[in-house]
Amino acid sequence: MRTHTTRTTNRLALVLTLTTALFAAGCGGEKAEDGSSAPKPTASKDSPAPSDSRARQVADAWDGSKAAEAYRTGYYPLGEATAPPGDGFHSDDDKSAYILENYELRGELPTNAPAEGKVKWAGGESLTLPLVDARRAYTALDRVDSPEDPQLTVTSVELGEMSIATSRGPATVPAWLFTLEGYDEPLRRAAFEPSKLPKPPIGRAAGGRTTRDGLEELGRLIEVSEDGRSVTVMAFHGSCEDDPVVDALETDGSVVLSASSAGGTPGEICDAALRGERVTVKLDRPLGDRVLLDAFMGRPLSNEW
Repeated sequence: MRTHTTRTTNRLALVLTLTTALFAAGCGGEKAEDGSSAPKPTASKDSPAPSDSRARQVADAWDGSKAAEAYRTGYYPLGEATAPPGDGFHSDDDKSAYILENYELRGELPTNAPAEGKVKWAGGESLTLPLVDARRAYTALDRVDSPEDPQLTVTSVELGEMSIATSRGPATVPAWLFTLEGYDEPLRRAAFEPSKLPKPPIGRAAGGRTTRDGLEELGRLIEVSEDGRSVTVMAFHGSCEDDPVVDALETDGSVVLSASSAGGTPGEICDAALRGERVTVKLDRPLGDRVLLDAFMGRPLSNEW
């Protein structure tokens, strides 16, 4: 099936215009990350999917495998680990600080949290996992030390809960609640790391970042829609290539995503930058507990901690 794509802007432009975020890196090197708002998709329906046989090989390897069985017993978040205050940000500067991950800590971080906590699913299932302490959670939250740029000020921190989408449906998990100066509702950060992924039953595709028929490695999973009928991922393309396209092969046990991008204008002069795009893929039916897989890597897509 075909996908929907949208283009993001440079990260510096994001701060100036408060639109979307893009980290650019050299081709074959560090990948781009995106903190943009929800994309406005445009349909692409005509070109065939690259490497259909590879997607089928990945689906056949995973469907009914021990790896798939193990995956369905773990904690694999499909939503963002950080949730903004429920009443939204009060200013453009605060939005910029959140996207930049730029904070100032004025309160004390708790040091007496329990060592473990529970993921709780709606059906009554639960899973006990090690709890990420407040210091580590704050470090994951505050990745930029730039006083000259907009910052959000954290005045206090306590342990609470948050809801998050997972591979096994919506779950309630322990979360660190960061009170922000000027806000009545806290910013939340999930206090668990994802479970370790099981060993894939199939290896990655041969080649570097791209196979001969144009199949490319995907970036991280950004989100799954509330109804499960679409997923948004990070995909990449060179500066002289068209926007990336992502196709989905759906089976009863898995959804395999195949990424590719077409060449640009002949004779065009281009730099060596690798550009990242948010791509939203519409599914024929809700994702449910099917394993979401990258055809190139042969393994599940996940949110990075």
